[in-house]
Amino acid sequence: MQSADWFGKGYYSLGAYFKNRYGHRLYKISVDAGLSCPNRDGTLDTRGCIFCSRGGSGEFSVSLADALDICGRKSDKRYIIYFQAFTNTYGDIDYLRYIYTRALAHPNVYGISIGTRADCLGDDVLRLLRDLHVLYSKQDKFIWIELGLQTIHEGTASYIRRGYPLSVYDRAVSSLSAINIPYVTHIILGLPDESFDMMLDTVRYVCSRPGLFGLKLQLLHVLKDTDLADDYTNHRFRTLTFSEYLNILTECLRIIPDDIVIHRVTGDGPRDMLIAPEWSLKKRNVLNSLHKLMKDKDIRQGDRI
Repeated sequence: MQSADWFGKGYYSLGAYFKNRYGHRLYKISVDAGLSCPNRDGTLDTRGCIFCSRGGSGEFSVSLADALDICGRKSDKRYIIYFQAFTNTYGDIDYLRYIYTRALAHPNVYGISIGTRADCLGDDVLRLLRDLHVLYSKQDKFIWIELGLQTIHEGTASYIRRGYPLSVYDRAVSSLSAINIPYVTHIILGLPDESFDMMLDTVRYVCSRPGLFGLKLQLLHVLKDTDLADDYTNHRFRTLTFSEYLNILTECLRIIPDDIVIHRVTGDGPRDMLIAPEWSLKKRNVLNSLHKLMKDKDIRQGDRI
């Protein structure tokens, strides 16, 4: 790892990875491909995960056609198409092949990132991913899977209505590793009733699984029109303070191997939907404070391993 960006921040950021890998920045465009979710269509539930917004976390997404139009209009930039809203391996296999191929075929798209659930990686999806990986890796284009695990603790998983046990995640990552598809795991910090040590246990466990490419460390946001918002309003739990989050986040980074790419250390809650914590709206302040804290205390990713 030779990037000055990595040493300046104290962790291996996605920006640093792209500079090391390609020599320049890549821009991510979030896409809503019109797919659903087994936690929404009645297969498992109709309410979604307890924290999930009506837009399936895709409030900042555009259509695939609009995303590719942006890629074409700004030909001096290079892009990642991020299939974000809802569950992006949950659909007709021919439609999935169409949207993935359409994105990967664009000359200014370097790769795709597919947000999904660990229980939505059936054999037909895995075969499709393997075939596309073999085809497009020859063009130096990538496919990543982003898995919304959030926590390893079954009590919390039940509360947030994740809908599958940890063993399903284990099978999913083993299957992805077997076909050489890198994956990124989402972890939420500050879930109700989770202690500091429980959060660290989740990070340690995820880092011990085969094939992990990256991590997204996400602050718990309370959004309007969610069941989580009802629990928050009824004082079922409180959200993390700014200082608590920075403390937990730095300790998480210290137990993550330094070759794991950190895709996120905070999050963007839509301003008109966010209930708490309000301090998270100042994302630049969060990042600057994190970098200063790590520099002042000489904290680096992986320094507790």
